[in-house]
Amino acid sequence: MNECYGDNFILNGEIQPAVFFDNSLVYEGDSVYEVLRMIRGNPVFFNDHMDRLTTSVRNQGREMLAGIHEIRKAIITLVRSEGRREVNLKIVFNYNGLAGNFLVYMIEPIYPTTSQYWYGVKGILFNAERKNPGSKIINHRLRVSIYHRLILENAYEALLVNNNQEITEGSRSNIFFIRNNKLVTAPDDLILNGITRKHILEICNEEKIEVSLNCVHANELDDFDSVFMTGTSPMVLPFQSIGDRVFDVKQPMMKKLREIYLVRAEESVMEFRDGT
Repeated sequence: MNECYGDNFILNGEIQPAVFFDNSLVYEGDSVYEVLRMIRGNPVFFNDHMDRLTTSVRNQGREMLAGIHEIRKAIITLVRSEGRREVNLKIVFNYNGLAGNFLVYMIEPIYPTTSQYWYGVKGILFNAERKNPGSKIINHRLRVSIYHRLILENAYEALLVNNNQEITEGSRSNIFFIRNNKLVTAPDDLILNGITRKHILEICNEEKIEVSLNCVHANELDDFDSVFMTGTSPMVLPFQSIGDRVFDVKQPMMKKLREIYLVRAEESVMEFRDGT
């Protein structure tokens, strides 16, 4: 299936019809990428995503295939060519071949429903450990394995469990645990530090919410009242259950964090639109 969701895509700065998109441009060789959520045709937290993209490229010992100004220009060009404005957008630096390829294209958004925000979603535990957790690198084999498990168990997200039986992060999200109005989340060096997670931690600091940076052991789930994920698509989304363990989805702190986060997201959209 073609990963490009829109009518067009950007290849090395030039707009191309989607019929010319080939998944091998992304999945053959090494790729570093970012996924941005678009609201009214503008990306959320653009500057944060560019900082992380730059860090991922540097950590891999690679060169940027496009500058921030060129990426911004490509996003604006693509959005103007499309009718879709509430969608996810993917930026890829693919290092297959001598010159590599810089791509910008839309991917089909899978956003939680109102019901899922209200009642929570199902999670599963999945034994896996990222080799380079600090960089956003495509691992197609791991992604497919997790996707099949999620389908089989009718679950929304997989929580990754490392060799020490510690829960580190979600397959496409970061994970927060709540106990006695205090948050627990994995240390920065064991995870991909998501943009949404970054802002949630900043909000916690501003609101004087206590956060402990520690991994939760897989057999300690019963010790927590609530669990939620953060990410580009889910934003702040509660778990109704993880395996057989059921959690409180009405915990007030989750609602408060989500409301403040949405205000920040809206401010970042205005900043991109205004060119700041």
